[in-house]
Amino acid sequence: MDPLLELAARLSAEHVDTAPERHVGWRADASELRAALGRELSLDGEDGEAVLRELAADAEPGLVMSTSPRYFGFVIGGTLPVARAADWMTVAWDQNAGGYSCSPSMSVVEELAGGWARDLLGLPAHASCGFTTGCQMAHVTGLAVARHSVLGRRGWNAEEQGLNGAPPLRVVVPEDRHITVDAAVKLLGIGLANLRAVACDDQGRVIPSELERELAREPDMATIVTVQAGNVNTGAFEDFAAVCELAHQHDAWVHVDGAFGLWAAATERRRGLVAGVDQADSWATDGHKTLNVPHDCGMVFVRDPDAHIGTIAVDAHYLQRQHGERNNGDWSPDFSRRARATPVYAALRALGRRGVANLVDGMCDRATQFAEILGADPRAEIVNDVVFNQVLVRFGDSDAAVDAVTAGIQQEGTCWASATEWRGRRALRISVSNWATTPEDVERSAAAMLAQVPA
Repeated sequence: MDPLLELAARLSAEHVDTAPERHVGWRADASELRAALGRELSLDGEDGEAVLRELAADAEPGLVMSTSPRYFGFVIGGTLPVARAADWMTVAWDQNAGGYSCSPSMSVVEELAGGWARDLLGLPAHASCGFTTGCQMAHVTGLAVARHSVLGRRGWNAEEQGLNGAPPLRVVVPEDRHITVDAAVKLLGIGLANLRAVACDDQGRVIPSELERELAREPDMATIVTVQAGNVNTGAFEDFAAVCELAHQHDAWVHVDGAFGLWAAATERRRGLVAGVDQADSWATDGHKTLNVPHDCGMVFVRDPDAHIGTIAVDAHYLQRQHGERNNGDWSPDFSRRARATPVYAALRALGRRGVANLVDGMCDRATQFAEILGADPRAEIVNDVVFNQVLVRFGDSDAAVDAVTAGIQQEGTCWASATEWRGRRALRISVSNWATTPEDVERSAAAMLAQVPA
């Protein structure tokens, strides 16, 4: 075996093996890390083994143990062992997965993994799929196709003509949307000034009557509507059937931000949360959240494959193209890229339908357990309806107490979670997103949180 690969495997295995019992947060600040990692770049290079050993040792104090079963921050998933191993194989193969002629196997792997995911998510069987870096670029892709379609119905080809002189376009969004939707609107040149925010209820769900009022305000305008399968704070889900019906009555495109919550469709116990989501026009989700594959994995699905490929695909004389093959670069913005569908392929095969359902249900059950333990303590208040994997909790009935608990648990290290603001009040946000989190992990973490509540 290559000595460098063997060393990297050993160092990586040590990191993975010790994750469950290590301090979950970072233990060094930026100045300390710069001092440890900083080097004068040598003229003739350094020994590779020494570089790897020192990199592992110097970076370790600043690593966040997001693979820990007691990491509950930012809806960051753990990593299934089979997905991690498949990702290492992906690096070793080093395939350019953008085109069929660069790697026929990776083309077929992406086609199959996307089809399995589409089926598990309950989306239309004919919907197209593209793999992206994450949900951010899945939004960019889905909303680019939406822009292409709603302007095309008004005789404007955005890809050919650009946006100068285009018909007016608005994007109707929830007030409680995720910021990646705003980022996509900026990148696509639609402009934040063309966002129309719609009021939400106390859980962050769009109020259908408010959506109807906004749609009726400018009934002839080209319109995209975005909604959520899993609010990033509360985990709440929209009334998709009502939203899609209203939007389609006004010839609007519906795009679903399902970064983590779209996977509710994969389990019978939670499938009702996404009832009607299949009536939308495009959907975005992450693989590196609920599915627990390594980072750099998002997915976008589009009801109209012709609109999808018409928006994204480009061609050149030097590209080898045959009929019936899949060129992955036709479905997502990046051309040269790693084979990010490989860990998804491996994870879905290893888990099977029942395994995916158990994965999702396990996270949600642990979130419910958190709410039950913390909610039973008079010093804590559960702020949201816990319907999926998100728990919002306040301590001591003050913002200062919430921030004190947050800082305390991050420093103490048993678990890690971060604070947010919901309806003008601070709250600790607990995101249960790791396949490895056990009931015992929840008990330990809840006890560590309560131990930090100011007297």
